[in-house]
Amino acid sequence: MELIKKAAGKIGLIGSAVMIEHTIFSLPLAVMAFLLESSGKPEPMKVLWILLAVFGARNGANALNRIIDLHIDEANPRTAGRDLPSGRLKPFELGLFTAFCLGLFLFSAWKLNPLCLVLVPVALVLIFGYSFTKRFTFLCHYWLGITTSAAVMGSFLALRGAFELRFFPLTAGAALWVAGFDIIYAVQDIDHDRNEGIHSVPAFFGKKWGLDISALTHFGALVFWGANYFFFPLRIWYGIGLVAAAGLLAAQQLIARKGSIKRIPLASYHLNQLLSPLFLLFALLDIYLPGGLYGN
Repeated sequence: MELIKKAAGKIGLIGSAVMIEHTIFSLPLAVMAFLLESSGKPEPMKVLWILLAVFGARNGANALNRIIDLHIDEANPRTAGRDLPSGRLKPFELGLFTAFCLGLFLFSAWKLNPLCLVLVPVALVLIFGYSFTKRFTFLCHYWLGITTSAAVMGSFLALRGAFELRFFPLTAGAALWVAGFDIIYAVQDIDHDRNEGIHSVPAFFGKKWGLDISALTHFGALVFWGANYFFFPLRIWYGIGLVAAAGLLAAQQLIARKGSIKRIPLASYHLNQLLSPLFLLFALLDIYLPGGLYGN
């Protein structure tokens, strides 16, 4: 019993370290991708392997980032209390979780189709590369966005097995959405990042210009998501979801500009945890409500 309790405690610490609940950022858009491509009728086993691949890639990437950034997190008062820098969790324990997640990702890609398996090295370059980009370029936010959006493109490819132009609007929108709110998140660390030589858009351009770039990035996300109307037979429900997403993005920008620095997590994380599930909900209404263009 004591062993089980100890193991459960470690699993809880690992979940906390990688912020496992943030899987919700990319997962709803990945679900939207395979529902759009399958006209709302995906194969159950495809769905299973896509979900496992997204879980493995996202959480393996975050765990790896925590390990690589250990010394950066130790030096930052805001992050020094995290599970790994504080010593509550050891690097090798998080390393085992990383290996498990990336192994799950690899196996899931193999189960999906040859193209997904062939593209695993590309995904690994994105995953491994992100943690180092902040050491030399303020474009690190966009690298993160592209890495996260791979879940969306991967969902399309899992069903089709080939690249198609219609896959790019939802994927590009996801990349810009993540990059935009990651820029907001970096506002918290402007002074620390400048002192330690960590690169970010806010550290390079300052808070005002950084938030302006974030707003422009989010506008680009909305434009790409809107372009889905040219590629899929979508109705008004998707448009309502897009308007709701625009409202949440606007709220993030206002909070980041007008609120205190303590409100940045609300702007950069909590509102975005609502955005993608809400957007998916309206896409589901578009796909499955009677009278839709998917033959329902």
